Parts: sequence; structure tokens; C-alpha cells
Amino acid sequence: MTSTVGRSGTVAMTARPAGPVGAALLQRVILPRPADPTSVRALYLDEGTATSVKTTAPTAHRPGTYDETADEYVMHVRRSGHRVAEVVSRTGVRLPERSDVSFAAYFNAFPAAYWRRWSVLHGITLRLRVRGHGRVDVYRSTAKGVAVHLAGEVVGPTDAADTAGSSAPDDGAEREVTVPVSLTPFGDGGWVWFDLSSDNAPLELLSGGWYADQEAPGRAAVAVGMPTFNRPSDCVATLRALGEDPLVRDALTAVIIPDQGSSKVREQPGFDAAAAALGDRLRIIDQPNLGGSGGYARIMYEALETTDCEQILFMDDDIVLEPDSLLRALAFSRFSRDEMLVGGQMLSLQARSHLHAMGEVVDRGTFFWQIAPHTADDHDFGVDSLRETLWMHRRVDVDYNAWWMCMIPRSVAERIGLPLPLFIKWDDCEYGLRAGSHGVPTATVPGVGIWHMSFVEKDDSSDWQAYFHVRNRLVVGALHGPDNPRAMLADSLKRTLRHLFLLEYSTIALHHMAMRDFLSGPKALFGALPTALGAVRATRAEFPDGTVHRDAADLPHPDIGAREAQLWPKPPTNKITQIASLARGLAHQLRPVDPHAHERPQRDVPAEHGQWFLLSRLDGAAVTTSDGSGVTFRKRDREMFWAMLRESVRLHTEIAKAWPSLRHRYQESMGELVSRTAWREQVFDRFR
Repeated sequence: MTSTVGRSGTVAMTARPAGPVGAALLQRVILPRPADPTSVRALYLDEGTATSVKTTAPTAHRPGTYDETADEYVMHVRRSGHRVAEVVSRTGVRLPERSDVSFAAYFNAFPAAYWRRWSVLHGITLRLRVRGHGRVDVYRSTAKGVAVHLAGEVVGPTDAADTAGSSAPDDGAEREVTVPVSLTPFGDGGWVWFDLSSDNAPLELLSGGWYADQEAPGRAAVAVGMPTFNRPSDCVATLRALGEDPLVRDALTAVIIPDQGSSKVREQPGFDAAAAALGDRLRIIDQPNLGGSGGYARIMYEALETTDCEQILFMDDDIVLEPDSLLRALAFSRFSRDEMLVGGQMLSLQARSHLHAMGEVVDRGTFFWQIAPHTADDHDFGVDSLRETLWMHRRVDVDYNAWWMCMIPRSVAERIGLPLPLFIKWDDCEYGLRAGSHGVPTATVPGVGIWHMSFVEKDDSSDWQAYFHVRNRLVVGALHGPDNPRAMLADSLKRTLRHLFLLEYSTIALHHMAMRDFLSGPKALFGALPTALGAVRATRAEFPDGTVHRDAADLPHPDIGAREAQLWPKPPTNKITQIASLARGLAHQLRPVDPHAHERPQRDVPAEHGQWFLLSRLDGAAVTTSDGSGVTFRKRDREMFWAMLRESVRLHTEIAKAWPSLRHRYQESMGELVSRTAWREQVFDRFR
């Protein structure tokens, strides 16, 4: 059978006995692992049925405008409340009779808009191997999230009825469904997906994928690298995932692990089996803790110096890998119109159906990262499916991709150099900005994803990492940021005041340390790699808020009633209330400290209520850490507040005055800071 939709011939569908697949696989149809939690299922299958699409604001959208308050369309999805499909393998699913399932899900819908924008392809082909009776329906979406039916045909004995003189195929016969799809309509956004529905007998999908009808350019030769620090079990699990998948294993040239911790990967149970699957491609390099940037720089150095790889894939050590993501990133990289960085998205390891963000950008005024405009963070596909999430159908462009998963072409690494020696924070962002300045874009590709520890329960802007946040933001700002740093420094000073109100004096001490080190220039960056962390921890330990107690029971109980202990002030939500809260907080800093509050906290404060407008009016508080694992006893110090504020103003002023010369110094040093020779001589040969 053949079906053609539209005069343009955008879609044609044929069903025939299973035969050879297309020239190049772009994206396999994949299903959850047996051990995956139930929540993961929503990333692979949508077991609700779309019943209607209606317009709610038919005149709201005008060219050149965007209404953030209302969606133009609403998708209604009926959910059965139970599983419909039976997952029989990582590539196969069985539908019982009279049931249906959609593959309009994160890992199985095809992100056509991204391939339209960045690849050389003009069309793709869906190929499915099926067995049984039912229908295959193919859909695309517009950039507004409106679903458009492309083609649908019956699969089963009746699919041969239009062939004169032929007999009906055997019910157990395998057939191949082939659907060519043009990428032309996807200029601004849109996905492609398929639905399966069974008739009076089961329907089984044996395997499937999205293909290009031409050979992939270049060569598949990936050097995967994961720097690790005392996460041997996570690292071994990722090594096992890389080695177990034959298609992934065949694409690997090397797997490079800079082991920077005291708990060694080689000593972890299961390592020998994981290593055996990878053979001599696995290389473990013991080195001191040089942070993420030191680990990734070592990976890139070894990949360029000792392998013939064509692609370098950075990954974190504390992830759960979906192996097909590596193949998808590789296909996207090889088919890209020009050389580019290809990033994977982060899914939450704690809440497995949650997507951290569609992509990230840098505000070039304040020079701080943020999620891309008109997107949302922490999206739960278990609650709102892809078909229901209309904003997700617009293509999202980015400035960089974090290094939980990012593929860098060898040619780019050779041209623009190694990562900056920043230890942690901003190294991935800087590399994306540097690549962009050389005409190399970054794409964060949906459906290319890994699971990583969520940031929802982390606040690394207040702990020891605060030093690296501030110093490295200034370093990267000097290299790629604004000529006039006024907005960036104003934002930095505002953050300083917030931390002072939060009684986080150790954080401000680290800020001051970071700014002084930035002012000293780029010469010390290499030498600080193995020593900065120790100095940071020592400074933080000098302050009460830098000490974490196991729980509030380790401290005296506040002298406050149970009712009052659970009442919290409302956040200031407009300029008037914000200014009033700021004034009250500053006024409190002028008052003498109640000495009893340093012996007994005035309040036990949960992490969610540890806000500046509350803590700025307390003299002592036991505040739960953001991950809930401990508490800090924060104590107001009037003299320290004003002394630190004055020093912060002085340092910000000094940076503002010296900004042109600082930019020149850092930009002049850039070539050496990212060169293989300098990394080898000043770091790898020096710190063993």
C-alpha cells in the first residue's frame, strides 16, 4: 500500500515485508529498561490519547509579539490511569487488542526543527518493523504545538488487499512501515512522531528508528571522557552502559577517565567486567584533584595527543546514561551543516521524568547564565506530555551546553584549544562562548539526554563553590563579556547584599577572596588548580555559617511556641514591599546584637524559608541546608556586616576602574591558558 499526503508529496507510507533499513540511523525507537522506575516510562511513551485541540486566543498572536500570559492553543489529553503497552525489550513493545499508544514522548519523538536548522538533511524517514494487526499514524507539530496528521494506514492482512491476485500475508509475518517526512515545514519549531493502535488482535513493534537516506559524512570515532572524584560506582555503571550496547561500543575510539579521587574506579566492584567490554579503549589516568576543568582538559589533551578520534564527548561521572543519546549526538554532529558543539539535556536523577531545562543562555548585560527565554525549568513529562507542552515545540537556541554531556568535534578542539584552568564553574559556559566567537554554534538537542543529580536541592552559590562562581564569572566576563561591566557588577553587589542579609559571612569572605584573585591577573590560574580548594575550605571554616551540624537537635532549641515557629512572613512581591523589607533589614543591622541569640537560635528555619527578608531581622538562626542533610547556625555580627559591605563596595569599584586593563590582560593570556603545551608543562607534568 502507498499513501501520499498533499501535492508536495511530503509524506508517503508503504508497508511491506521487513527489508533493509536506511543508509544512516539518526535515532532509534527505544523503551525503558526493566529496572527503570515507573516515572521513566513517560519519557518513552505517551499512553494518553489526544482528544482535541482548540484555540483559546485566536487573535492574541501578532507578528513580532509574544503573549506570555496565555497559550494560543490548548491540547486536551485523556489518560486511562494505567499502562497500555507491554514493553518487551529495549526496542520492542506489544499492544493488546483494541488499544493505542503514542510515541510523542521525549526519547521517541523526532526533534525535526533542530535537524532542519542545523543539519544538511532536507528529509528523514521513519522505518518500523511491526507484526500483527492495527494502524500506524504519523503526526507532526507546528512551532505553536498544533498537531498535524500526516499519514495513517492499516497494517495487517488487509494491507495486501489492493494487490491484485495476492493472498493475505500470514498473521505472524513481519512488515516494514516506511514514512518519508520532509523537514521543510520545521523552520521555527515542531516535532514528528507516530502512534500505534491495535485492532481485534495485538500489534507489536519489533524495532524502529528515524533515518537519513544518505551516508553520514565523516567518520564515527568518539573519545568519551569522564573526570571522576570519589564516585567509582557511578563511573563503573556508565562504563558498563557504554560497553553493553553494541552500536555504542562500535562508535568508540577511546574512553578516558581522569581519576582524581581517593576511592579509585579500578577498585570498585564490577569494574573488571565493565573494563573487559571496552578492552584497550579504556584508559584511566590517576591525577590530583584538579577539578572539573582539570579533568576535562586532560581528556581533551589525551584525545588529541594519543587517539585518532573525530569527536570528543564530555560527560559527568555522576550520571545515568541513556546509551542511545551518544549515538544521537554523534549523528547530529556528523550531519551538521557546519562544525558545532552538540549538547545533551539534563534529566533529574531524583525525579526521573523531570527535564532540567531545554537550553541555557547568557545575559550579556549582567553576564549570568539563565534558562532560554520562553521556556520553563524542571518540567515533568509525567504530568504534562510533549503534546500538551506547547512551548516545547518552538526551537530553542542556546549559548552553551553544560558538560554533563557535550560533544566537541576534534577540529574545533584543535582550533580553539583546551578548557580554561578554572577548577569548576563557568568552564563549560566559557567554552561555548569561545566556540561561538570562532563561528562555532552550540545546539542543545532534545531527545539527547542523561540523568544527573538535580539542582533543586542544591545551593552551591552559598557553600565553598561560591569562590569559583565569583572568580570565574569575572574571568569569563573579562574574556567574553561586556565592555562596560556596570550591569554585571551591580548584579554582583546585589547578590553580596543578599548573602549578608542571609548571615552568610563565609560566603562573602569567599567573594572577597575571589575578587582579589581576579584582580591579581591570569598568571596564577594554572598554579591554583590543586591548591585553591584547600584555601577556600580553610577560609570558610573560620565562620559559624561555614560549619554544618548534623541537625537542629545538636543546637539549643529556640524559645518560641510551636505555632509561632511555623508562621513565616510573606515574600515581598512588588517594589514597594521590597524596598520596605530592604529598609527594615538594613535598620536591623544598625541595632546591637542580642548575645543570647548566639547561644540559642531565635528560630529553626527550614531551607525553603531561609530568605533574606526573614534572616535579615534575626540575630541567630539554625538554618537547614538546601539538601536537608544538616543545619548551619548563623549569627549576626553588626561590625562584620558593615565591614564586609564596605570591602565589597571597594572591590567592586576597583574592578570597575581596572576593567579595561583587566580585559586586556586576560585576553592576551588566553592563548597560553588553553594551549596543550601550557597544560602539559604547567599542570600535567607538574602535578602528578
